[in-house]
Formats: sequence, C-alpha cells, structure tokens
Amino acid sequence: MGLMELRQLRYFVAVAEDLNFGRAADRLLIAGPSLSQQIKALERDLGVRLFDRDRRSVALTAAGAALLPQARDLLERAEDLRSRAARIAGSESVRIGYVNWLPPDLTARTSAVARVHVDAWIAPSHTQAARVADGSLDLAVCWVRRQDLDERGLNARLIGADRLYAVSAGRRPDDVRAQDLLVLTDTDVTTWLSWNVYAERLARDTGARAVRVSDGGITGPGFFDHVRRARRPVLNCPKAQGTSLPPDLVARPVSGPKVYWTWSLVWRRDEKRAAVLSTVDALTEGVGDCGLDDPDAWLPDDDPHRR
Repeated sequence: MGLMELRQLRYFVAVAEDLNFGRAADRLLIAGPSLSQQIKALERDLGVRLFDRDRRSVALTAAGAALLPQARDLLERAEDLRSRAARIAGSESVRIGYVNWLPPDLTARTSAVARVHVDAWIAPSHTQAARVADGSLDLAVCWVRRQDLDERGLNARLIGADRLYAVSAGRRPDDVRAQDLLVLTDTDVTTWLSWNVYAERLARDTGARAVRVSDGGITGPGFFDHVRRARRPVLNCPKAQGTSLPPDLVARPVSGPKVYWTWSLVWRRDEKRAAVLSTVDALTEGVGDCGLDDPDAWLPDDDPHRR
C-alpha cells in the first residue's frame, strides 16, 4: 500500500459528508481537480473504490461506507496526538525569519504549540534559507528552489503565494500578456539573487524582456521612474505587492500565463523538535493551492510547489 496521508483522509470525510466534490473543495479551500486527484490517489493506496460518481451525483460505495467511521476515528486520534504534543511543546521557543511577508494570523495560529519569536533581521530569501540550514533560525518564510532545498538539507511547504501584476504609465487597467512585460533584474546580487533567478526564468519561459539595472530600482521611487521611461508594462516584484502607486501609474493583471511567486515555510530535514514541527503544521494547515492549480498559472520549473 502506498503512503496514505491524513490530509487525504480529511478529504475523504469531507466528500462523504457533502456528497459533492465542488462543495467539499470549497470547504477545504482547495481546487476541485486537486481534490479529485487526491481521492483517486487514496483509492489507489487503499485498493478500493470509495465513491460511485457520475456527472450528476456522488455516492459512497459499500467499501467507502464501511471505512468512513475508521477514517473519522483516525483523524480524531491524530488530532488528540497533535494536542498532546502541542501542550508539551507550548513552552518552547521557535525562531522564524522572513523576507517581507508573514501570515497576518501567525500568532493566533501558533500560540497553542510554541512561543514563536519573529527574527528582527529582515533578509533576502537565499540568506534566510541559509540561516535555517546553519541553525541560526528554526524556520523561515522565503522563496526557494528544489536545488536550494537539496543543497541545504531543507524541507518546504507552501504557506502563501502572490500573483504578480504589471505597472504601466497611464490609466489603462486591461490585462498584459506575459510576453509583453519588461522584467527588471539588479546588479546587486547580495540583495536580489533570488529575484534575479526568478525573473530570468520568467523571461526565458514567456518571452518577457529582462533588463538589468544598477540603481536599486526594483522597488520604490526608482521602480516608478523605470516604469515611466519604459515602453512596456513592467512586472512588479513581491516586495512591492502592497505598495500604493502614484496617480500617473496603473496596476494591470498579467495573463497568458498568470505569474505567481511562492512563499515557502522551510525547516531542516533533520529537525526533531516537536515545537518546530508543530509550528510548521499550524502555519500550513488549510493553506490550499493559492491559485497555483490554475492551468494558466506560471511558476519556474524548479519551484517546489509546481504541480
């Protein structure tokens, strides 16, 4: 039997309760195709069909009805184990670093499992990942590649994602094709290494034009000046997601494809502390697919969350 996950059991119970994949997917905050794929994977692992389904209806099979009480019992016991571990770990400290974004409800999510201390040193993604690897941090929210995880001995889970947009002069709010974008990279690789890698992959995959700058104009007033001089819409970077634009500039959606930047929660693969592992679970529970399952979504080919 394959590796059955508690997540798949939660999905099974949700579909069994709703007898509707669409409603269950909405309740679980995941895309419908992802839910269907996970149920099929669980059926393969168990060696039985759990649901009879057609275009109009979903019904439990005899095997599904027989296994449903046991699935609920397993989930209850797992939750009890999590609660016991949380009480043991709740007095321990966990250090977390970040680049420019953290979940707004971080404290509420983690208060029952650990005393989470947000590190005051805000640093680029590659720096924060390195600090987790060397033990300076227990966790970090950052952008990573599969290569980074393997080289540094880290695990990653999706904790959030930004759909990036274009900025241009004028007031036209219509969509911009990715191939028509200008993407700025920076000569300061100490600060912008991760963004440069990401931007260059985007340009390679979509036909967008990458332009190297040396004035720190990836964000802030310098970025706005580049937009005003450019003949193409310019892609914003994640550090500027919440920045207000001057009145002479406008934000425009990017499509064909939609461009996403992922935020990973990373921790050491050899991590044994219950407080750290419980914090990982608390921060990533219910995150969902963040739009990445959209067939028109773009991620670099070595992004750990690319489907």
